[in-house]
Amino acid sequence: MIIEQSVNVPEVLAEVQAAFEEYERALTANDVQALDRLFWRDDRTLRYGTSENLYGHDEIAAFRAARSPRGLARSIRRRSLCSFGRDFVVANIEFVRDGDTRIGRQSQAWVRFPEGWRVVAAHVSWMQP
Repeated sequence: MIIEQSVNVPEVLAEVQAAFEEYERALTANDVQALDRLFWRDDRTLRYGTSENLYGHDEIAAFRAARSPRGLARSIRRRSLCSFGRDFVVANIEFVRDGDTRIGRQSQAWVRFPEGWRVVAAHVSWMQP
């Protein structure tokens, strides 16, 4: 059972904040190699996007490689990170893109592996204005 002292451990949050910022830079720059590295290389990794359901690292990587690099810049309106123990973090953001009135939502589950923090599950969706 997770006790309160193991929720939101400051150094864990700092580590994932840094990994999340690396992910955000890679996303907006369409750095496919970095994005691929930040997702767990496993068939159990999943990403539900705004118009696609991707199962496994290979499907996620193929989607990223084929996606247009245009229109990826965004501004984060709200961010929430919550760690549970030293090896699991849930990250959620609200974001907006230039010229789009919709609010985007992104959720990610991050797990610490020997090679570092990796996204094991992600979901992106839009709210209508």
